Amino acid sequence: MTRATAVRAVLAVAVLLASVFITLTMSPRLGLDLQGGTRIVLQARDTATVEADRETTDRTLEVLRQRIDSLGVSEPTLTRSGEDRIIVELPDVQDPRQAAEVIGRTAQLTFHAVEGQGTDQPEEKTPAPESTTDPDSTTDSTTDPDPDPDPDTDPGPDSDRLTLPDEQGRLLALGEPRLSGAGVEDATAAFDSQGGAGWTVSLEFRKGAGQDWKKLTGEAACHPAGDDRRRVAIVLDEKVISSPQVDPSVGCRAGLPSGATQITGSFSADEARDLALLIKGGALPVPVEIVEQRTVGPTLGAAAIDASAQAALIGAAATALFITVVYRLFGALAAVALGAYGVISYAALVALGVTLTLPGLAGFVLAIGMAVDANVLVFERAREECADRPARSLRSALTTGFRKAWSAVADSNATTLIAAGLLFFLGSGPVKGFGVTLAIGVVASMFSALVIARALTEIAANSRFVSDYRGVNGIGRPGAVRTWLVRKDPKLFRKSARWLVVSAALVVVAVAGIVVRGVDLGVEFTGGRLVEYSTSRPVDVETARDRIAAAGFGDAEVTTAGDGDLSVRTGKLDNDGEHALRAALAEEGGETTKVRDELIGPSLGDELRRNALIALGVAVAVQLAYLAVRFRWTFAVASVVAMVHDVILVVGAFAWLGRPVDGIFLAALLTVIGYSVNDSVVVFDRVRELWGANRRTPLDTIARRAVLQTVPRTVNTGMGALFILAALAVLGGDSLADFALALLIGIVVGTWSSVFTAVPGALALERSAKAPPPPAPGKGKGTPRGKARAARRDPLDNGARV
Repeated sequence: MTRATAVRAVLAVAVLLASVFITLTMSPRLGLDLQGGTRIVLQARDTATVEADRETTDRTLEVLRQRIDSLGVSEPTLTRSGEDRIIVELPDVQDPRQAAEVIGRTAQLTFHAVEGQGTDQPEEKTPAPESTTDPDSTTDSTTDPDPDPDPDTDPGPDSDRLTLPDEQGRLLALGEPRLSGAGVEDATAAFDSQGGAGWTVSLEFRKGAGQDWKKLTGEAACHPAGDDRRRVAIVLDEKVISSPQVDPSVGCRAGLPSGATQITGSFSADEARDLALLIKGGALPVPVEIVEQRTVGPTLGAAAIDASAQAALIGAAATALFITVVYRLFGALAAVALGAYGVISYAALVALGVTLTLPGLAGFVLAIGMAVDANVLVFERAREECADRPARSLRSALTTGFRKAWSAVADSNATTLIAAGLLFFLGSGPVKGFGVTLAIGVVASMFSALVIARALTEIAANSRFVSDYRGVNGIGRPGAVRTWLVRKDPKLFRKSARWLVVSAALVVVAVAGIVVRGVDLGVEFTGGRLVEYSTSRPVDVETARDRIAAAGFGDAEVTTAGDGDLSVRTGKLDNDGEHALRAALAEEGGETTKVRDELIGPSLGDELRRNALIALGVAVAVQLAYLAVRFRWTFAVASVVAMVHDVILVVGAFAWLGRPVDGIFLAALLTVIGYSVNDSVVVFDRVRELWGANRRTPLDTIARRAVLQTVPRTVNTGMGALFILAALAVLGGDSLADFALALLIGIVVGTWSSVFTAVPGALALERSAKAPPPPAPGKGKGTPRGKARAARRDPLDNGARV
């Protein structure tokens, strides 16, 4: 064992032990789409006097945090997104009506002196009279002397004066605000069983505000009982919620000595609690609007986890079996490294505190199938070395395979990381989680292939038994696909233009589907509401549609979803409307449970649709720039043309099939972009190498050789991903079926386009290009010939020749 192999082995063991420890001692952080709950996105809005910037949004977030904490929700999460957006996550909350109402109200609470009876007509009436008392007082009907109030207390004309109806609808003229909700220390709802007042709300004031309250009530106490001026008006959002008389036990200018008060009246328990929550939460610095609301039932999340786990196990087992059959012992060792990859990537997700969402879970499962790519590249390279020089040692062929495959491995993984980065920075909500898990999966797969698998295969290659029996090790003999291709030697690019015609025809068919059938944009891109229900009794679509129309929702679209569930899509629908819609379904279907609920405001729908187009445009530009730096511009343009070809075909296929295009589809599409470029990179990397070594050979011959040499890698890698995706499509249910379908189509068309679109396109561009062929390997600028030869020498070759 060489020192480098020993270092890799020790590093692999250390990372694996740490990963196992993290896996056994830490739990993953599940997103709401997996554990169930409600996610609300709030948009802060400017007012005439306050701008909704970062600072005011942060203050609004803290006020909302107090309100939500008072709701008793388990482990709520509030974060600011951008400058003026707040994301609220409420685990286990299935009916968001109360939360949305408490969150959305501004709760501008003020306390006013009553200056007398108003003169305008009342606009609204509140039937329940209330009173404000010292909690220790039991009297309510004696009179006090009526000295003149202090002239200093007369506020005079002021623009802050209000004329509002009291609880009985009588107009009151109110003075300027003397206290605000910010002066309230605490507000609690309690049931007064001894005094018989029913549900009350007790207010505790802060130190300074307590003195203001004492002065306000003391001034009011200077008027006789029954006089409107002895009342104090408590106004919430310009509505008098209480205007009680000051208790007769309170003397003139004495005020309530306790600095506390109770709001009493005919409150129900819920009304008292809601009022206490709003007062305690205080006023929002700026108003907020709900632009997105998603609710996922706990059963849907649990089913998604179970389905993904089954798909991962079945797909990984099929992938491991496949590479073991193809590469025998070394394939089995790669399968062991694949298992290590799963442990390492999962531990990384847990250790970094990444929130695992449904698309992220799908990305984790998908990365298992793609993790064998680097091993396949290395093994195919090693097979070529053994075929070209049969006498060389197995260890030497393996080392050369790792060295020559490095550039293709680095470039292909870089393009996937670019796609993951775009998903994270340009995606929304759970789609960001897909980008994170995909990026972690790429890094973990590189480690498992270049460290763990390399250490295992190098140790095995040192065994005389493995070296002597080449049919056992899996790389000592060429594979069946390569042998067949070498024997047939098809002239693929003798008339390369015909392949471009076929690709153009496929694009025409796809565009026809987009034009004729149209793209079914999901509610995420159009705005509106999509709710999925499960009923205890079967309900057919027509019956459900009739029931919903009779309830006043005639424009609702009703379809089936999952195992007998119903999916209802409408335009604008608030939470009360959703409750009425569910009640209408329950009349026919019995117990009706909300499985999934998505509400997207029209402004956010426009924004998400615009961001999706930006994401696709940026993906094309970034991939083009990267490939232009790493390869010739002709190769870069041809790769991007093939990538756009793949995107159009996938979108066209979904148009013909009538499948929805939503955020998860966008995640799949960006992944297809990375996969398509990945395949093209491998082919063009081989073209560059062969062309540099054979500068006088016609380019179409070079391209044919490169394609035939890389086809085994493309097929074997694609099979690994197809196993995983087929398992997801079958077991994943509606949540993951469209995601898996888009990727299945993308991998098939991406494999086609990397050979029959990108390569013919590059050949066509090269005919008009004037750039010379690339330099031979190791003979770039500034590299002396002797050093180039040394760089190409095998690490185990001492240079001796006979």
